[in-house]
Amino acid sequence: MSLLERLNRKNKKYIAMQQAGQRSKNTHGATGFATSVDEAREASYQAIKSEIHTHIIDEMPDDLQRVINQSSSDQKELRRIVEGICADAIKDNPFAIPLGDRERLVEELISEILGLGPIEPLLKDSSVTEVMVNGPDSIYIERKCRLQKTDVRFRNTEHLMHIIDRIVTAVGRRVDESSPMVDARLADGSRVNVIIPPLSLTGPCVTIRKFSKDVLTVDKMIEFGSFDQRMAEFLEDCVKGRLNIVVSGGTGSGKTTLLNVLSSYVPATERIVTLEDSAELQLKQDHVVTLETRPPNIEGEGEVTMRDLVRNALRMRPDRIIVGECRTGEALDVLQAMNTGHDGSMTTAHANSARDALSRLETMVLMSGMELPLRAIRSQIASAVDIIVQIARLRDGSRKIINIAEVTGMEGDIITLQDLFRFENHGLDSDGRITGEFLTSGLRPMCTEKLAMNGVVLPPDLFIM
Repeated sequence: MSLLERLNRKNKKYIAMQQAGQRSKNTHGATGFATSVDEAREASYQAIKSEIHTHIIDEMPDDLQRVINQSSSDQKELRRIVEGICADAIKDNPFAIPLGDRERLVEELISEILGLGPIEPLLKDSSVTEVMVNGPDSIYIERKCRLQKTDVRFRNTEHLMHIIDRIVTAVGRRVDESSPMVDARLADGSRVNVIIPPLSLTGPCVTIRKFSKDVLTVDKMIEFGSFDQRMAEFLEDCVKGRLNIVVSGGTGSGKTTLLNVLSSYVPATERIVTLEDSAELQLKQDHVVTLETRPPNIEGEGEVTMRDLVRNALRMRPDRIIVGECRTGEALDVLQAMNTGHDGSMTTAHANSARDALSRLETMVLMSGMELPLRAIRSQIASAVDIIVQIARLRDGSRKIINIAEVTGMEGDIITLQDLFRFENHGLDSDGRITGEFLTSGLRPMCTEKLAMNGVVLPPDLFIM
């Protein structure tokens, strides 16, 4: 059956649905008719789009294939080709696609061929920070720190899985029943997590943390109220003075963003090696080497873990090692690197407080498989980590540094901390926004001597209350 014949069949179905809507009008009134006609029109549109898309894929001309295979696809040429195919498909049946929907048809087909289908417009929307797909019929976004359900949907599960395969194969990864979870990234750097059945009971789930084209700076974060000028000056001195820093916080609190901001203070003369599961850091220095882990192949071989990368990084003559996130046993290797001449290293960890971050590091070291006494682990942490920066996402959606603590050493078997800065919450204002102020403890940090050895002198009034 030709494409035209298939379109005619779809159009007859649309007319039949219209007639059914007219009968609904006679029985239930005009509102029922309008709804039925709208539903019939959208169903007909989606069916015809699917037919044209299948036709394009099945009978793809050589010039279209060439455009798609180019690393820098010519959007204008692609649009011309798709418009031509659409015009040919509906020229003998002008009622197949209403005039007002033809531009939409071309845009959506281009998204299907080159982009990520229905969610492509959401990714292009600069106000959307996160896209959450909970199955083909349930898609949410985060906009202005609030969750919203969208009207966007995939045709079916197969359609969604096709888009997922396009995402993961682009970065050399796979997702199937034997490997139902995967982390990946889009071409623009956006972070993607995928989990599919049988682990997900609601169908394939995709979570996309969008990549910000405008890299946040210290000034912008101060403007947003994430921290104040004194905290910024202290953190700058800590980075330039080669202190080892752990950024701690919950999911979505902005740990990676803050780590990226702190990394901007690293002098351009130093060699930086970054290690990540999915590359997200956007360092602007010239001398940066970015390493990324690799999952095992279908035979279960070829895996490169974070521990492997840390060990290799030590052989690359790094001045700084920046680990995107410590999750398991690589924490031991990171601590050893901090303790063996790689001062100024940084990493992140999931924790709800500075004290919890120390406990998390202990747990992760134990996950390395090394039979170490707890006191030895804590001694290693106390000598390696200088500063813990605690960042949190508050209930109004804002992200703030709520605590900067210094690791001061050990008393008995306990790692000791002292707070240097904290955020005091004053509650909500009339607009529902968190109000408060950033305060200093008034204590001079014990790391002052270490900073001075690296040529950094803290201003005497920085910690005046």
